[in-house]
Amino acid sequence: MLLIHPPAAKGCEPPAGIARLAGAIRGHGLDCTLLDANLEGQLFLLASPPTSTDTWSLRAGRNLKDNLASLRSPGLYRNPSRYRRAVADVNRVLALAGQSHHLSLTLANYQERNLSPLNSADLLRAAESSEANIFFPYFSARLPGLIEETRPALIGISLNYLSQAPTTFAMAGFLKKRYPGLPIVLGGGLVTSWLRSPAWKNPFSGLIDHCLAGPGEEPLVRLLSSDFSPRHHTPSYSGLPLNDYLAPGLILPYAASSGCYWNKCLFCPEKAEGNPYQQIPPATVLADIASLKAATRPSQPALLHFLDNAVSPALMQALAAEPPGIDWYGFARISPLLAEPDFCHALRRSGCRMLKLGLESGDQSVLDAMNKGQDLALIETVLRNLAEAGIATYIYLLFGTPSESLAEARRTLDFVVRHHSAITFLNLAVFNMPINSPEAPFVTRSEFYGGDLSLYTDFEHPKGWSRKKIRKFLDQEFTRQPEIARILHRDPPIFTSNHAAFFC
Repeated sequence: MLLIHPPAAKGCEPPAGIARLAGAIRGHGLDCTLLDANLEGQLFLLASPPTSTDTWSLRAGRNLKDNLASLRSPGLYRNPSRYRRAVADVNRVLALAGQSHHLSLTLANYQERNLSPLNSADLLRAAESSEANIFFPYFSARLPGLIEETRPALIGISLNYLSQAPTTFAMAGFLKKRYPGLPIVLGGGLVTSWLRSPAWKNPFSGLIDHCLAGPGEEPLVRLLSSDFSPRHHTPSYSGLPLNDYLAPGLILPYAASSGCYWNKCLFCPEKAEGNPYQQIPPATVLADIASLKAATRPSQPALLHFLDNAVSPALMQALAAEPPGIDWYGFARISPLLAEPDFCHALRRSGCRMLKLGLESGDQSVLDAMNKGQDLALIETVLRNLAEAGIATYIYLLFGTPSESLAEARRTLDFVVRHHSAITFLNLAVFNMPINSPEAPFVTRSEFYGGDLSLYTDFEHPKGWSRKKIRKFLDQEFTRQPEIARILHRDPPIFTSNHAAFFC
């Protein structure tokens, strides 16, 4: 089997999805080849930068090789100003390449002007005219050679983000024309969301042979062999270019669970899609990490990235009791466990460099309406304890939920200002209501993003707190508070939370 991680996404760590699948496939004694077409494709475009005469572009092209080397070196991350300039310059080169194809292309995103990844007709058109895709010169040369070398029985493509959809379908169209008898399997986070939408009707038959929702280990193994064992398999990163990612050392992504152990927040897509919670036992997680450390030598991991929606208290306790020997970060729920100062210090000693926390709001009534199961007193204690323990925080705020108005949003502003010294980074988002959210039947809805693959719906806000008003508040009031502006300025451009831990 050939498993592909397609462009375009952040190329700072190896793709965990196809590595997890590879672990199960290889664990069943089957051959598996991994291709990070995202990283390879981005480096392919950067290898032949377009010519431009403006000062910035000339500088960016001239310094490209040095900037790429710097992004892979720890020294750059000790100088935020130099880091920002290096990222901006590398991104400038990629953006210029995108302009020549009339699309917005960055180190983290891909957006065509006349193609919507939420419209199946547009994606089928991308498949039919694959040679128009900016990555076509790369994958039209790379894939035939790899297929000739490995002779796969099927090809799996992991589609997780909207930014990957146009090139995913361009690659699928190319493969179907060149190898009409070679089955194509499509899976990943975005595909799972599509398939679990109540409006899903497969528009891709004839191009995609199998669409898979949720974990793909069992269906992929069964497509290759009828013999499947449900035992646990450690992810396998063998065959990926571990030294080429844009980070100051190998970031090792690992998912210790799927779904969310809380799974009660009204706004959460995990709840809306009905994704079940499944956790790998903490002892198995620690054994996997030790095994991956040995398997990735000599590329000794610099950072462990937990991909869980929330690292469970049981796993945090296991990490504190038996440190993995690698600094780590990930999402966590604000829980009573983190209200214990001694535990926070133990967590820092385990290597915890940063925790990402979904605060969402600084108003108690909004938190209650979301069914977050948290109170502001607990949140304040946790923020204080983490700061005192030396653990950085990446705080996520969500504006525009049905229970919020300008008054509640201002209380969130006041909360952040009061606790700014305990908040290292901030992420600000405007609420998108999932189509099958529990709240959706109780509001007047309208089309949000046009297209039959859209996962969200626009709605008439019960308190008149429209998206336009929210953005005005964020732009003209929230982000202009000096304490908040300083926090926002720390955020690494483009790579954001994926690089933030290196600045802690």
